[in-house]
Amino acid sequence: MPAETGFPRADVENDFMRARRRQVLARLAHRLRGEPDDVNLILPFDEVAAALGRKGERFLGLQTIKLDTVVGTVDSRRDFDRRFRPTSSRVRERWERLALAQRRGEAIPPIDVYRIGDLHFVKDGHHRVSIALATGQQVIDAYVTEVLTTVPASGIHSRGDLLMKDYERMFRSRVPLPEQAYAKISFTDPWGYAELGEAVEAWGFRYLQHAHRFLGREEIARLWYAEEFLPVVRMLRAADLIGSGTEAEAYQRVARERYRLMRTHEWNDEVIERLRREIK
Repeated sequence: MPAETGFPRADVENDFMRARRRQVLARLAHRLRGEPDDVNLILPFDEVAAALGRKGERFLGLQTIKLDTVVGTVDSRRDFDRRFRPTSSRVRERWERLALAQRRGEAIPPIDVYRIGDLHFVKDGHHRVSIALATGQQVIDAYVTEVLTTVPASGIHSRGDLLMKDYERMFRSRVPLPEQAYAKISFTDPWGYAELGEAVEAWGFRYLQHAHRFLGREEIARLWYAEEFLPVVRMLRAADLIGSGTEAEAYQRVARERYRLMRTHEWNDEVIERLRREIK
C-alpha cells in the first residue's frame, strides 16, 4: 500500500498518476525488448471463449480470487492494459472517486468475473481491480461464473496465443480423443494441428477402404492414436528421430519425408532405417 500523506484526495491523485506512469513505462519496455505488441494488451473474453470453444457456464458464487489471475475483460474498450493500469486519463475521474471512497473506509462491492481455467475476465469492476493492483493488494472478492470450454486455457499469455488455441480446438473437433491423448499432441506452429487433422482423416479413409465397413470419427481417432501414432512415435524415439521438437512434430515431419522418399504409407524397420539415414 502506498504511503499516506494525510490528504486522501492528494493520495488518490498520486496513485492514479503512478499507475499511468507504470503503464507508459511498461509499454516502452515492451517495445525496447522487441516483444509483440499484444503482450501487454488486456485479453478479450469473447475472443478467448471462442478460440477455446465455449460449452457452457455455472455460477460459483462469491469467492476471493488472486489479482494476478485477472487478465481480461468483457468490455470492448481498452481503458486498461493487461495489468489493469489505465491507458489514458479518460477513466481518471471515476478511478479517483472510487479510490477516495476506499481510503475513507466505505464498503466496496465485490467485482463480477468470468473464470476460464485459472484466468479471470472482468464483467463489472474494472476500476476496482485497477485500484486494488495500484495500491498493492494481492486478492479481491468477486462473484465468479465459471465458463466451460473444449480446449484448456493453459498457455494463454497474449492474444497471439488464441490462434494456436483456435487451431487446437478445430483439431479436437476433427479428431476426438481422450484428454490424456491430447496431452501428447502439441505443436509450436498452429498450422501443425490443421495438417495433422488432414493426415488423420486421410489415414481414416484408407482404414475404411481396407476394412470395408463404416466407422465414426471417435473410433477412427482412437484407432489412429493406438495403431499409428503411438507405435510410430516409439519407433522414432528408438531411432533417435524425435529431434528437438514435440512428438507430434516429429511424427508429421518423418511421415512427410516417408511419403516423399518412398511413396508409401507403411511403417516398418526398413522404412525407419532408410528415413534415419536420409534425414540425418
